[in-house]
Amino acid sequence: MYGAHPAYQTWAPPRKPAPSRLRPPAPAHPTAATLWAVLATALFAALLLSDGAGTNLLLVAVPATVAGAFAARAAGRRLRPWTLVWAIGGAALLAVPALSDAGWPAFLAIVAAIGLTGFALHGGRGWPSMLLGPVGLFDSVGTGMMWGWRGARQRAGGSQGRWGPVLRTVLIAAGLLVVFGALFAGADAAFADLIGSLVPDVSLDQAPWRLLCFLIGLFGALAVARTAAAPLRWDKMAFKPGPARGRLEWALPLIVLNLLFAAFNAIQLTVLFGGYDKVLSETGLTYAEYARQGFWQLLTATLLTLAVIGLALRWAPRAGAGDRRLVRAVLGTLCVLTLVVVASALRRMDLYVDAYGLTRLRISVTTMEIWLGVAILLIMAAGIWGARLLPRALAASAAGFVLVFGLIQPDAVIAAQNVERHERLGKIDVHYLEGLSADAVPALDRLPEPLRSCALRDIADRLRDDEDESWYATSLAEARARDILAEHAVTPPVSCGRPSREEQYDPDADPDLDTYDPYDPYAP
Repeated sequence: MYGAHPAYQTWAPPRKPAPSRLRPPAPAHPTAATLWAVLATALFAALLLSDGAGTNLLLVAVPATVAGAFAARAAGRRLRPWTLVWAIGGAALLAVPALSDAGWPAFLAIVAAIGLTGFALHGGRGWPSMLLGPVGLFDSVGTGMMWGWRGARQRAGGSQGRWGPVLRTVLIAAGLLVVFGALFAGADAAFADLIGSLVPDVSLDQAPWRLLCFLIGLFGALAVARTAAAPLRWDKMAFKPGPARGRLEWALPLIVLNLLFAAFNAIQLTVLFGGYDKVLSETGLTYAEYARQGFWQLLTATLLTLAVIGLALRWAPRAGAGDRRLVRAVLGTLCVLTLVVVASALRRMDLYVDAYGLTRLRISVTTMEIWLGVAILLIMAAGIWGARLLPRALAASAAGFVLVFGLIQPDAVIAAQNVERHERLGKIDVHYLEGLSADAVPALDRLPEPLRSCALRDIADRLRDDEDESWYATSLAEARARDILAEHAVTPPVSCGRPSREEQYDPDADPDLDTYDPYDPYAP
């Protein structure tokens, strides 16, 4: 809460200082160490990124991080604990593509890693820094190019006599490696295979793509170094609190909303934990339809509640201790009731998954709903102990959920749940499972034939097409899947008998006996 009262810090950071310059003075020219680290990043990107995402992302991030560290040190910036936290979190997120084959959690992890990089480079602890930090990183792309160019020109003009020996040394070393490497490769086939797997393909047909990767690495590393040297000061932004409302005007709508939440939750506690038969008989819905019907509405209600809390804090009364107690009581009650809504939504999704099976959409929105519950708990903690760390806590929790989501390999969880459901109920949608990534192979390998071969045939074909990928673009899950498929070969039947969509879904049939879900855009 923003407020004039010095002790009133409930649910909000302290009042912002007077506005000042967001953009600091231009930093000095980059050092030689910074420029070499930038060049190394560009070369690593050109050689490693053209084959896909894997361990290569971490390899490219290392020299880019070194470039930022050199630039920050030259500018006199100190390493702070939260900077180290964001940097370690970003590196952990970039490990997800190296471990998992699925592209969608890897994409989320890469986006989150970019966000944490922005936090680490800019610093700050308030809402502006958490919301705009990643934007500032992209703001440095243009200025970083000019900054790097001026630094390169200055270094070249002052060290012309030293470039010749360095260039000759590099060329001699490269020539020796090429000549003797080619001789040894021709003398031993095993050594040739080792060299072929370790050395990137530098054929001319990939030159345009490698040039693009080189430029991305170059501009990205320059942006990182430029931001580390002179970050935007987002926390210098000042926000005026909204005009305080009277107690009755502010509290009455929220109290009415709390009563509505309480009535809904009372019914949910009765229905979700023992009163299904009566509700289903009165509504005419089946068990699965009832579970499916309300989840999306409850998810939307949770999101809207967070918006209501934010707006309520902006216009909350702030005259004294009585107002502070009123805000805590009303918004605290709303948060507690919202947690019951979150639990109800998760319970409905559990019933829904039990009836139809787990899919990518369902596990994604379930994870999001769980994080919303954690966010509400953090807001409640801020209402009790102060909101100084709330922006950082919310950002760290979101990044942590993305990291855990990638590390658990959701495709593997989906496959394991559906295989267990088949063992228990005898129902499974093989045609959905065959579209999963290699993460799902260990679980799908437990299916009996011919279901196993039907579920694995497309995955096996994709792995066979990608078997020439370099080691740095191959995930651990892909390597494990290839080992499993080599030990137990896929022997697909003549036909897996995929039914049409109309045959999969009969609107007049019992949804409990239907594996196709028309409300799931990921369904086949």
